[in-house]
Amino acid sequence: MIDMNMTRRSALEIALAGGAAALAGSAANAAGPPAAGGDWQFLVGRWHVRHRKLRERLVGSNDWMEFDGSCENWPILGGAANVDDNIFHTPDETYRGVGLRAYDPATRQWAIWWLDSRATDRLDVPVRGTFESGVGAFLAEDSWKGTPVTVRFRWSDITPRSAKWEQAFSTDGGATWEVNWVMHFTRA
Repeated sequence: MIDMNMTRRSALEIALAGGAAALAGSAANAAGPPAAGGDWQFLVGRWHVRHRKLRERLVGSNDWMEFDGSCENWPILGGAANVDDNIFHTPDETYRGVGLRAYDPATRQWAIWWLDSRATDRLDVPVRGTFESGVGAFLAEDSWKGTPVTVRFRWSDITPRSAKWEQAFSTDGGATWEVNWVMHFTRA
């Protein structure tokens, strides 16, 4: 787990080191990482994003807010990593976030870090996982307001012009899940 008090610079160094490790691994593997060339190709480019987000998490709420945003994604490190810049137009504020993904050829998994413009002094704990049969599943152990949670990101319904992402939390080791954020992507 990333120390919540670490500086933004050291957090970014960790993220970039993950990407550098992925690049080094892909150079060592003549075929390159099999996932790097195709897993995230669908996300490259500009997107309109429609968000549906629970106002409160892990309290049994059914009160959702909906808002628009945008996303622009591009590959880095020769395809062994990618980054996206997101804009969120919530009812209360507009803010930005950055997603950074890097492939680890040793584990054959992607790690995904999140940097939020409202807390630029830290990166969120990375979720890790893979794509199988066109669905990406990524997990991490973290906490939400002091409660230990398993975090799940899930990418699905992927087409050349659309995709769906959702975030869910589990407080019982994955036996049950509360979906708390859904994003529907359409090409801009």
